[in-house]
Amino acid sequence: MSLIKIRNKEKLPQHVAIIMDGNGRWAKKRGKVRIFGHENGVTSVKQVVNAAAEIGVKYLTLYTFSIENWNRPKAEIQTLMSLLISFLNSEMETLMDNNIRFLTIGNISSLPARVQKKIDSAVKTTSDNTGLTLILALSYSAKQDIVNATRLICNDIEMGELSIPEVTEEIFNKYLSTENIPNPELLIRTSGEYRVSNFLLWEIAYTELYFTETLWPDFDKEEFYKAILDFQKRERRFGKTSEQLTKNVI
Repeated sequence: MSLIKIRNKEKLPQHVAIIMDGNGRWAKKRGKVRIFGHENGVTSVKQVVNAAAEIGVKYLTLYTFSIENWNRPKAEIQTLMSLLISFLNSEMETLMDNNIRFLTIGNISSLPARVQKKIDSAVKTTSDNTGLTLILALSYSAKQDIVNATRLICNDIEMGELSIPEVTEEIFNKYLSTENIPNPELLIRTSGEYRVSNFLLWEIAYTELYFTETLWPDFDKEEFYKAILDFQKRERRFGKTSEQLTKNVI
């Protein structure tokens, strides 16, 4: 696929978020256990990260492990944690070579100590990189993030550091884990499911949604480009009319 249209900077989403779904079903279709799907899903992660960096996307957030995922079988959780460590070990050189910064959102303190240590090292090592920012949502819950922000705001009001009239959308944003990350313009979900599953609920108020039947291990660079091209065809009005947008362009 030609990247000429995709490289139209004016229509390129600055931030793309992805709900990576379908690993288990992909493995089941092949008579394999769910872990086999997760292992192959890592290849798709690498392809999409490279594709995003290549075309100039500035932020890529991947829904890697939700807070609800702690309810999965212990063996599957252990495998996912091991795959995360393996990914960071194997891809650190690639992240550095491609000027990619690594960040996480979510309740990182709930992860195993060895995972926390690896994450902390990756964040520090890539902190000066200025290209794509790769964000993994780990032990993440959008509802919990909103609740935590509310608690912090209430605490600051009690301490006299903030007043109720001062609480605006802009102020609320500053208490979220995504404080320094722009809201995503495009949210992709794979595997044919049509829901957002407690992911970036505050941040996706005006995000374009893209759903595909493709299972995550089959979601490669070409599939990512398709989603970007679909986004570029859309008219983003933010409450305005098409005529108002046309006048602004003129």
